[in-house]
Amino acid sequence: MLLPAKSEVARQLRLYRAWERSMLASPADVGIRATFEDSGYTLCVLMGKRCAREAAEAAERYLRTNLVTCAQEQSDLLSPSGRKTPSGAA
Repeated sequence: MLLPAKSEVARQLRLYRAWERSMLASPADVGIRATFEDSGYTLCVLMGKRCAREAAEAAERYLRTNLVTCAQEQSDLLSPSGRKTPSGAA
């Protein structure tokens, strides 16, 4: 399993948090909001999540762990006992 470089995750998380603060300070600014949403999308792609808030949490968790722990968590999610089928059927 390939994992993103921690330095890139940290950089993208910092950008996301900075744009989040800017967006909260100026919620009517369309440019700031668009850039915030773009940074959230980038974090989602990097962390494999659909929601920016989940991606930020996953990034923070990833930065606190070592590679072995993170790989183990990912493999636990894909284990036969927890695997989901594409159709949702068991």
